[in-house]
Amino acid sequence: MQSLNSVVSSVTQRVIRRSASLRSDYLQQLANDQNNRPERGKLSCGNLAHGFAACGSGDKDSLRLVQAANMAIVTAYNDMLSAHQPYADYPDKIKCALREMGCTGQVAGGVPAMCDGVTQGQDGMELSLLSRDLIAQCTALSLSHQMFDGVLALGICDKIVPGLLMGALSFGYLPVIFVPAGPMESGLPNAEKQRIRQLFAEGKVDRERLLQAESESYHSHGTCTFYGTANSNQVVLEALGLQLPGSSFVNPDNPLREALTAGAAHQLARITALGNDYRPIGKVVDERSIINASVALLSSGGSTNHSMHIVAIARAAGILLNWSDLAELSSVVPLMAKVYPNGQADVNHFHAAGGTSCLFRTLLAGGYMHPDAGTVWGDAFSAFINEPFLDNGRLEWRQSPEKSLDESVLATLQKPFASEGGLRLLEGNLGRCVLKVSAVAAQHRVVEAPAVVIEDQNDLEPLFRAGKLDRDCIVVVRYQGPRALGMPELHKLTPFLGILQDRGYSVALVTDGRMSGASGKVPAAIQLVPEAADGGLLAKLRDGDLLRVDAHSGELQLLGDVAAVQERADSSRSIGRQRGCGRELFSINRENISDAEQGASYLFPRV
Repeated sequence: MQSLNSVVSSVTQRVIRRSASLRSDYLQQLANDQNNRPERGKLSCGNLAHGFAACGSGDKDSLRLVQAANMAIVTAYNDMLSAHQPYADYPDKIKCALREMGCTGQVAGGVPAMCDGVTQGQDGMELSLLSRDLIAQCTALSLSHQMFDGVLALGICDKIVPGLLMGALSFGYLPVIFVPAGPMESGLPNAEKQRIRQLFAEGKVDRERLLQAESESYHSHGTCTFYGTANSNQVVLEALGLQLPGSSFVNPDNPLREALTAGAAHQLARITALGNDYRPIGKVVDERSIINASVALLSSGGSTNHSMHIVAIARAAGILLNWSDLAELSSVVPLMAKVYPNGQADVNHFHAAGGTSCLFRTLLAGGYMHPDAGTVWGDAFSAFINEPFLDNGRLEWRQSPEKSLDESVLATLQKPFASEGGLRLLEGNLGRCVLKVSAVAAQHRVVEAPAVVIEDQNDLEPLFRAGKLDRDCIVVVRYQGPRALGMPELHKLTPFLGILQDRGYSVALVTDGRMSGASGKVPAAIQLVPEAADGGLLAKLRDGDLLRVDAHSGELQLLGDVAAVQERADSSRSIGRQRGCGRELFSINRENISDAEQGASYLFPRV
């Protein structure tokens, strides 16, 4: 195994230095919480009786003796989300597995789980990002009974995993293992799905044909198969060492899936403070594991949402990470995966090619990941080159393939898809933002064109239909940031911009909103800070202002007389007063939220 890459090492050391005071405070709080938490043996009879009143007699006897571990199950189950529907019977399966280890388990609580795919372009989408911090709070509430020795977290999708993780880190003295449910099997090929979407945008196929294509893509229980935020979450969790290695992309109906669920429960029983292999989440998640998660995300071309989520997760563990750190890592970490929207393969193809275990083996061999980072399984992260399999129904482990089994999906170090990762930091007089370059062809990465300024993504289609966008242009969508609207995703823009690019025009997007894991072939400078509602120059732009988006040099510039633009009055958009679909209940969250680079969180003060 090669020594650690010098840039990875220097970024890690910089994060350690920057975080020293905050991390020390977090670890001290972890120790205080562990020492001062109520122990079941010291609870009043009334407390304890309430805590196990509904348990079966066997579990009640075990809890009464207070000698065996009792595990919290925190679940994001609902049967509307295909990814979370398989979780319906997981608690009962987990409890049976825990009993095999002489332990008990209780469903400590449930957390909300909304789907961006359902709310896309609707009013409810404005609650999506805000739900992450609410999920963190719900997780903390679930654990607040302090009846538990460990946590099994059931969650997969976009804001749900980061929220569960942030909430669990507030109980950093507890060991935590995440239990995935796996992706649905492959459906309509991604290239065909994309083709039908663009034909619909051009009016060449009707809604019935579009719905048929979408239904053939999203067709059963399990996670959506494209490499968006949900599947990026799974790679990040494994890279953090919080999920069993190679467990992310085993389909829900595969017998191995059930064995892995039981295996997670068995492993949690081995790592509580009651034994001699104690692995609390607050110590497993440290600066090394945060860098490992960042590298895994960049090398796989993962979701841009994690440029906020990893920052917020790190902050929950007392670690200060920023976009400059991610950009510097991206400059040296090779792009090793091509999974839609970065390619035409889906996560099932990625898993078959070698999956996470093979990816990590390759990155460790190249010196891009910390082999000594802590984990919930194995001696250290270096053990995460193993993958699971069944031997006569028994869960076993073997080393992953030494090299990719399909180099069109998962590359080798000798022949990566690109010499750098999938994320680029852009800076200039408009502020700072991120751009996912892994799906953008080299000839489209520099766009200099007049601005077309809108303040609602629904305003783009009428301009497109009227032919007013048949030219080089940079579409600016402002007042979409965390403070203005809660930062909804803007995927209604994607088909129209893609068509313009296909017609030969040079087009790009600039926004203080987000695009997430589905950022595609059109260069999208997103999550701009400062946002328009927070004093950003974005609020003063007008149609025709000349802009430059340069993903090669990392520039985002307003060209021309910047001083004159700064003297303009801000646009008159009324913000922060959304009502309907529950949005009025979240006004206090928007008012107190940090900017995108600081994680877009209302749980932590701005730094």
